[in-house]
Amino acid sequence: MSQAQTNNQRSVLICQGTGCVSGKSIEITEAFNKAIKDAGLNDVKIDLTGCHGFCEQGPVAIVEPEGIFYTHVTVKDVPEIVSSHLKDGKPVERLFYKDPTNGQAIPLYKNIKFYSIQQRIILRNCGHINPEKIEDYTALGGYESLKKVLKEMTPQQVIDTIKESGLRGRGGAGFSAGQKWQLCRDVQGDQKYMICNADEGDPGAFMDRSTMEGDPHTVLEGLAIAAYAIGASEGYIYIRAEYPLAVKRVRLAIKQAEEKGYLGKNIFGSNFDLTIHVKEGAGAFVCGEETALMASIEGKRGMPRSRPPFPAVSGLWGKPSNINNVKTLATVPVIIARGADWYNGIGTEKSKGTAVFALTGKIANSGLIEVPMGIKLRDIIYEIGGGIPGGKKFKAVQTGGPSGGCLPEEYLDRSVDYESLTAAGSMMGSGGMVVMDEDTCIVDIARYFLSFTQAESCGKCVPCRIGTKQMLDILERICAGEGKPEDLKTLEKLANDIKSGSLCQLGQTAPNPVLTTLKYFMDEYKAHIEEKRCPARVCAKMIDYYILPDKCQGCGICARTCPVEAITGDKRMVHIIDQKKCIKCGACYDSCPPRFNAIAKVSGEKVKVPKEPIPIKPLAK
Repeated sequence: MSQAQTNNQRSVLICQGTGCVSGKSIEITEAFNKAIKDAGLNDVKIDLTGCHGFCEQGPVAIVEPEGIFYTHVTVKDVPEIVSSHLKDGKPVERLFYKDPTNGQAIPLYKNIKFYSIQQRIILRNCGHINPEKIEDYTALGGYESLKKVLKEMTPQQVIDTIKESGLRGRGGAGFSAGQKWQLCRDVQGDQKYMICNADEGDPGAFMDRSTMEGDPHTVLEGLAIAAYAIGASEGYIYIRAEYPLAVKRVRLAIKQAEEKGYLGKNIFGSNFDLTIHVKEGAGAFVCGEETALMASIEGKRGMPRSRPPFPAVSGLWGKPSNINNVKTLATVPVIIARGADWYNGIGTEKSKGTAVFALTGKIANSGLIEVPMGIKLRDIIYEIGGGIPGGKKFKAVQTGGPSGGCLPEEYLDRSVDYESLTAAGSMMGSGGMVVMDEDTCIVDIARYFLSFTQAESCGKCVPCRIGTKQMLDILERICAGEGKPEDLKTLEKLANDIKSGSLCQLGQTAPNPVLTTLKYFMDEYKAHIEEKRCPARVCAKMIDYYILPDKCQGCGICARTCPVEAITGDKRMVHIIDQKKCIKCGACYDSCPPRFNAIAKVSGEKVKVPKEPIPIKPLAK
């Protein structure tokens, strides 16, 4: 919480994470400052925070200490909040969160299921402190864990504590963080490096970005503790340049920590020195891989290399190095503060603690969530996420980003942990979670994710460079209605060859979306190939549009919208679509007034329509 909150002062906390900033939250903050001043409310403090997680509802403002949660706030709403709530004590109900299941207005964020079911450790401070003020972090015990390890613990004791906690890397495969530190600690070297991998490249993922924007000091403190444990005197935070706000706040946090003596020379009067640098990446997905990331820091092209030697032995500039993800390092200060047994008591037998997900797609409540390991997918999607909008049916959920797998409805009661998701053909990954409804074409989804990983391949190894391109070509043919029955076996063989023959995790996991969709949604592939039909009516080359004679009112909107003049017909006449001219863009379908619903979008079916325009039938009264 901010210093204002610790003093129980009335305050308005306005989210200034990237999402809310794009919704003009900076202007909203300025409007609050002006309105507060004009109203003479000198006892009310206005402050910014990082991402609160509920991005679907942004821009967000929270009035403390009451905990009133305002959603979709605009500059025009500010005077009413100030006059009605802050001055007269009457909260503005129209800006409350509305439960998607029953429409109930919920004023307090702690009572909203999106938050109440979560267990926040990594995101504990996000949305509650000003990330640009180190005092807000230290007021909540920030840097006390670093002080504790430097004054009371040996490096080996720190490593043993992390081992006992069961913390596993939150960036992908889930290797034991303590064991990884031990490997680097045991290697002799005059110089070691501690690196934070903040190169978050999954489509739709923003967990690391939001953590760095909302609580950068917890990442720095975790990195410093890890550096002490392995014996490193220099650290790097590798952030992609597309995260300018995260870069800005991390750089500011480093400067503030150095000024306070929490970084730099002789930290807390110990003999431990640590200098932290920020390296901005150019946005290559492959640089999320450890060896490619280190090559990029060195100024080389980001390409993975074969191992051994592993980074713990020969990493950055050939020196012993350790790399951990943002979420892993953000967890470390809490484990030191609360103990290994406490953390070990959260989660499952083999997957301890919590996991952070970017919950996106066809979901009522999208945003950033943190849940205990072992929670069911169903609880995430229907309790925290609020279910599928518009009464649509759930079709699949993809976990683990573009390298993860698509799981069908029968897996909704599957436990969310490393072993369970891997056994189902998916993975925990870095934390992307995309929900799909009945209007999603599974074949098109597999094509999309493979197109991403294929484009991001560094090209160093043949299986990944050529194999993913061959798979993509097949999928594009299938989506175009040109697939062949033998394509299914070819896809599966290519996928397994790429997994076994690729140099790094990008290639080894790229086929996962294809393999899982082949396994769980074979009927959709067969519909595309055998029936030349897209069941979800997504693949454009398999779709036809027809104007229904019993519904068309001859308004001419579709004809005016068509970019290729494929629609003919005079006013008050049923219009006709020339199928030879139609480019399947769907502009006519989208523009037809809902009250008429006169255009059919079909795949594989034929619709009886007149060959020439005919007089319309009046709508029934």
